[in-house]
Amino acid sequence: MARVAFLGLGVMGYPMAGHLAAAGHEVAVYNRTAAKAEDWVARHGGRSAPSPAEAAEGADLVMACVGNDDDLRAVCEGESGAFAGMAAGAVFVDHTTVSSMVTEEMAALAETRGVAFVDAPVSGGQAGAENGQLVIMCGGPEEAYGKAEPVMAAYAKLSKRMGGTGAGQLTKMVNQICIAGLVQGLSEGLHFAEKAGLDGRAVVEVIGGGAAGSWQMMNRYQTMLDDEFDHGFAVDWMRKDLGICLATADRTGASLPVTALVDQFYKDVQKLGGARWDTSSLIKRLRAMG
Repeated sequence: MARVAFLGLGVMGYPMAGHLAAAGHEVAVYNRTAAKAEDWVARHGGRSAPSPAEAAEGADLVMACVGNDDDLRAVCEGESGAFAGMAAGAVFVDHTTVSSMVTEEMAALAETRGVAFVDAPVSGGQAGAENGQLVIMCGGPEEAYGKAEPVMAAYAKLSKRMGGTGAGQLTKMVNQICIAGLVQGLSEGLHFAEKAGLDGRAVVEVIGGGAAGSWQMMNRYQTMLDDEFDHGFAVDWMRKDLGICLATADRTGASLPVTALVDQFYKDVQKLGGARWDTSSLIKRLRAMG
């Protein structure tokens, strides 16, 4: 069993840290809102710490799942940051979806302190975190990944090293690019079915087992048909991720016309008041158009 620190107890981090404790690891937690960390300790044991550095003291691995590039810098850097509390040879595992640029920046800073850095964004959403069924795409040194993989297994159904530093974040970008197009296509299909007078559930029953079937279809069609979106992965977070994808595409020369278009569609959903709606709420934009 490992000594682990977990930084960030949001809808993803809270259950992920819980799986680590359930697996028998010795877990210290830090959260920007201290009451959330205290609640986690009351439920799962372990200890809470007032700063990332104090949570990281004595840890073999430090996991982070925060909001964005700036949040990651905040928990890593400075006298109160995790790197200041980590011993040489420890491993920092970042589960946040961030830019590959900040990943390279933090990995370089970690290296100056003798700490290994693994970028390890996740897919599977809140349900995947709660059920311990996340898919984790990783980048970083092989030895560091080898230390992290058996610990991440507490909340993963699949973990794979994709290459060196930043490869995990680049793979997550591919994931989000694919999801954007899929959800827009599903929204258009269900909207078309409604306008054509078809029973949407019957349609999905028929086409879901064929070439049109997808995870998004089978896990989101019912709530889409019922106009329910108070769940899942928020539009605000998807726009953050797609912004990272589009900025990276500009640097690499990749062409992402559909992704750019769907990003603007999500902007329309935000204007409808859907900043916190699930990403499947793209269908509401079509309904609003008539």
